[in-house]
Amino acid sequence: MELSELRHLNEKIHGALANVIVGKDEVIRLILTAILAGGHVLIEDKPGTGKTMLAKSFAKCIGGEFKRVQFTPDLMPSDITGLNIYDRKISEFSLIRGPVFTHVLLADEINRATPRTQSSLLEAMEEHQVTIDGTTYPLDDPFIVLATQNPMETTGTYPLPEAQLDRFIMRISMGENDKACELDIMERYISDNPFLNLQPVCDIETIIQGKEAIKQVFVHACIRNYILDIIFATRQSDKLQYGVSTRGTLSLLRCGQAYAALSGRSFVRPDDIRLLAPYVLCHRIAAFGNNRGSKNMDIIRDIVASVPVPVEDWEK
Repeated sequence: MELSELRHLNEKIHGALANVIVGKDEVIRLILTAILAGGHVLIEDKPGTGKTMLAKSFAKCIGGEFKRVQFTPDLMPSDITGLNIYDRKISEFSLIRGPVFTHVLLADEINRATPRTQSSLLEAMEEHQVTIDGTTYPLDDPFIVLATQNPMETTGTYPLPEAQLDRFIMRISMGENDKACELDIMERYISDNPFLNLQPVCDIETIIQGKEAIKQVFVHACIRNYILDIIFATRQSDKLQYGVSTRGTLSLLRCGQAYAALSGRSFVRPDDIRLLAPYVLCHRIAAFGNNRGSKNMDIIRDIVASVPVPVEDWEK
């Protein structure tokens, strides 16, 4: 796949999803960026903002196999990964594959499951494999987790541990709609459900090719140093207990390449990094006072604003 084709893919996906998800062009682009960067996405916001609908629509739009798990306190790890069942007919154990064996997994309200169940996704998200009764099974390529959670409600929920948050390449919020956008939603849904008419605009092979294609995007040495300046600024900040890990460094690099490709460019600009940094890094830091969410986002934005922007010719 040529890099120029990724911009066209971006336009096709936007065109299809715009009929279902209204006024969220930047959110759609961020999720597609994360998918092409080979990562998973945590979508946070209050109830009724369209988190689940966005995840379902994205899965339907890009094709491939899709499965959904509604996370609840009584959900067991084997309900996600699968388990071996003894078959009396053949006198041996047979593997019953769980919903993790898919291309796109919607983990709905992921913070309602217990930590033990949440941790069952750690190996799958990082290594694209699961271990069941001592045997390791590879997952499909690509394997994408689109998780949702309501950060405002704490009753009956279990906050995701830092180790799991770090597995998500981005954490994004749906954001509020303005009056015109809300009116547009009413008009589109008043007599029909646009989701029912949504059709795939590409297949899973296109996503695989796109993931390889973004590696061709040029990242100038000054841009790489700019990324490191931001990362090390989080590690040295007196507002944070700890800063961004090496996984965060690589995630920001890869997301920059994907975002540039979707913009129709073969090189990464400083503006790409400035835009992406809050979404890629905010869930990888720990502020004093155990603050999360919007405060972490503000801290990252302040840190990015304090780091000098490179002025070299970063196109070549």
